[in-house]
Amino acid sequence: MSPQIDQVLAQAVNDPDVMETNEWLDALESVIENEGPERAHYLMERMVDLARRRGAHIPFSSNTAYVNTIPADQGEHCPGNLEIEEKLRSMMRWNAMAMVVKANRLDGDLGGHLSSFASLANMLGIGFNHFWHAPTEDHGGDLLYIQGHSAPGIYARAFLEGRLTEEQLQHFRREVDGKGLSSYPHPKLMPDFWQFPTVSMGLGPLMAIYQARFLKYLHARGIADTEKRKVWAFCGDGEMDEPESMGAIGMAGREQLNNLVIVVNCNLQRLDGPVRGNGKIIQELESDFRGAGWNVVKVIWGSGWDELLAKDKEGILQKVMMETVDGEYQNYKARDGAYVRAHFFGKHPKLLEMVSKMSDDDIWRLTRGGHDPHKIYAAYKVAQESKDKPTVILAKSIKGFGFGKSGEARNTAHNTKKLDDEAIKAMRDRFQLPIADADLPAIPFYKPADDTPEMQYLHARRKALGGYLPQRRQKADEALVVPALSAFQAMLEPTAEGREISTTAAYVRVLTTLLRDASLGPRVVPIMVDESRTFGMEGLFRQIGIFSQVGQLYEPVDKDQVMYYREDKAGQILQEGINEAGGMSSWIAAATSYSTNNRVMIPFYTYYSMFGLQRIGDLAWAAGDMRARGFLLGGTAGRTTLNGEGLQHEDGHSHVLASTIPNCVPYDPTFAHEVAVIMHDGLRRMVTNQEDVFYYITLMNENYSHPGLKAGQEEGIIKGLYQLQKSAETTKHRVQLLGSGTILREVIAAAELLQSDWGIAADVWSAPSFTLLARDGQDAERWNMLHPTEDARLPYITQCLKDTTGPIVVSTDYMRTFAEQVRAFIPKDRSYKVLGTDGFGRSDSRAKLREFFEVNRYFVVIAALKSLADEGALSASVVAQAIAKYGINADKPNPVTV
Repeated sequence: MSPQIDQVLAQAVNDPDVMETNEWLDALESVIENEGPERAHYLMERMVDLARRRGAHIPFSSNTAYVNTIPADQGEHCPGNLEIEEKLRSMMRWNAMAMVVKANRLDGDLGGHLSSFASLANMLGIGFNHFWHAPTEDHGGDLLYIQGHSAPGIYARAFLEGRLTEEQLQHFRREVDGKGLSSYPHPKLMPDFWQFPTVSMGLGPLMAIYQARFLKYLHARGIADTEKRKVWAFCGDGEMDEPESMGAIGMAGREQLNNLVIVVNCNLQRLDGPVRGNGKIIQELESDFRGAGWNVVKVIWGSGWDELLAKDKEGILQKVMMETVDGEYQNYKARDGAYVRAHFFGKHPKLLEMVSKMSDDDIWRLTRGGHDPHKIYAAYKVAQESKDKPTVILAKSIKGFGFGKSGEARNTAHNTKKLDDEAIKAMRDRFQLPIADADLPAIPFYKPADDTPEMQYLHARRKALGGYLPQRRQKADEALVVPALSAFQAMLEPTAEGREISTTAAYVRVLTTLLRDASLGPRVVPIMVDESRTFGMEGLFRQIGIFSQVGQLYEPVDKDQVMYYREDKAGQILQEGINEAGGMSSWIAAATSYSTNNRVMIPFYTYYSMFGLQRIGDLAWAAGDMRARGFLLGGTAGRTTLNGEGLQHEDGHSHVLASTIPNCVPYDPTFAHEVAVIMHDGLRRMVTNQEDVFYYITLMNENYSHPGLKAGQEEGIIKGLYQLQKSAETTKHRVQLLGSGTILREVIAAAELLQSDWGIAADVWSAPSFTLLARDGQDAERWNMLHPTEDARLPYITQCLKDTTGPIVVSTDYMRTFAEQVRAFIPKDRSYKVLGTDGFGRSDSRAKLREFFEVNRYFVVIAALKSLADEGALSASVVAQAIAKYGINADKPNPVTV
């Protein structure tokens, strides 16, 4: 007998008034039978409240018993033809297995996952057959975040539906030739199929939460009717260890996202072993979600357990269920019925007596709730009808269900992808598929004729729900009008004499102009993470309001100010608090709204650049996968612009990170006119042309005057390089100076020093995007390699610089790697010197930081003089004179190493 049960019995023995206890219990039983469990719950809550107010110590617990949340007599039964649905699931299990095993017999390194879908098949089948709507005129369609490792099962279903061909299944994970299926849900690779990427793990539940909130946002603002729509996210119990999985559940509860359902597939295993071998993951997750304000539905035991639980009048079975840890449960399902009888029911004599008339096979057929269609249907029905809370369904299942000895419930299940002939035959037999023994070595795909009852049922169920899922819209049906560039004329003109602004202020003025635009204004989605005042955007609070489903239930402390903090049910700003991952998830929801909602939205997520791509890089990559469209604004960008903040707070590498995302279009503008031209180009590409790109623009909080746009500069700004000023001097020596962002102004100052101090002419180039210059150069280089007999293409940067003279010197506020991207495309006979801010940040004034990182005007001059000396145009002594003249400590440590 276990210690826990001993303790329970001891408590009963030590009861000072057994008769009174039984009277209370009988009274409660009577309430449950006559008035229902809701009334019993209410009375219990009132009694607990009274006891606590009178000083009784009643420990709090957010857990319930380790049984199904929905009692056996209250769950709604699945109305479908379960015999046919089981046959269809068997076909899908087989085809998913065949797809992966075939691929790995051809190429053992392709990989693939079978066990996740094997444990999830019933949960997905109930949803596809009875709950999930495709987009129609009356229903915007449900949004599905499919557990990434279950992708083969989704393909197997689509194959039966006729949406995928056998040839495509044969090319699982063989995508290069254009016939294959992606390893995981990837909208980038299958743009008309997958709605969302859900790998890397943890991103699915996080993005789903903010997607659900964004549907509320659209509805509240009258942009789209999302009232009937649900967001369903499937994830594994091991995946819930990812901080992103759990990080936003409090927001979902607080916002009462009743349109959100997360299904956690609790098969108790991850890659290496049990998720909580010494504990109970379902109980742990129940406590977390319930405490965060969620409706928690546990689906632990299949229908076969109902009779046993009904007999459990003393609660012994429930106690054993509770005390048994997950490592034991995993072990049971890796063995057989005799083992379960001895090691589970054998924990108490009365349990052995309870199952004495059951055979070992009967005991083995006691299923877990995640494999019981009726239990799953009942849970989904409760989730669908939730009125004021998000719902999490914790469904217990078996990893590798159907694999038998080849991997069912074993630690190796996750990696099972190469079944032998015996295992394949056993799987055929278990799921009763009409495949001849002689055909088994070929592992054929199985699909019944279109006129069979199974296939007719499959199509009828999806027809009743509006069509097939998953499916993805590639273009929005609506067309919004982007204003002409002249709409931003104030930003295109030189700043008035004596007036200075930052590029952040220029951006805010562009954004304000867009908000006033009749066509685009309502579709602008400003997203903040508690830094609005830093960027001078607090004026938007009163102007357009902060979205809140309850409005503003208090009078703001700054109500007497012009720019007070205003929350509104129809507010336009999404204020995410100190939460970069949340801000990015909201941005992704808005940036893909053209697909998910058939509504073009234009999100602007503004944040400290240091806490952008570095912190949410995985989400930015997911945005690329999702073909997101919108603007990311990295404020106070650069290693030396955010002075005073220090080592971890200064960004010298976000542009390097941005360069790794192929459909991210990054810019580091210096002047207001560049900001306006770039943003207008982004609107043209993303709104007018509906191109699947997104823009990353870095902004500075440093004030200075701006020269304004000159005719013909637009193309160079967009391509990434244009000549800002050409020296009129006709001196013996000339250099070309390039820069971007705030350091371009140091480059301009360096040009003046070169002329005044050393008689050297310097042309100045603004390079808003070294990354775009590099991509253009790489594209030209590739084309030339593959077309050797045709006229060579010249990269844009080469075209710009080929007719200039003198060494080329670059200085930016980013790592040298940023500008080094284009070295290969510099004219071959030219010197190319790059200055950058490699190393950790420092806290000091901007001037001192630029001196420390050796990117200021004096170092630009030194680099130019040294380059001329290296070419033999100047004596090295001139460089030494300049070092002395500008007071540069030639022996100071390299900033990279200190």
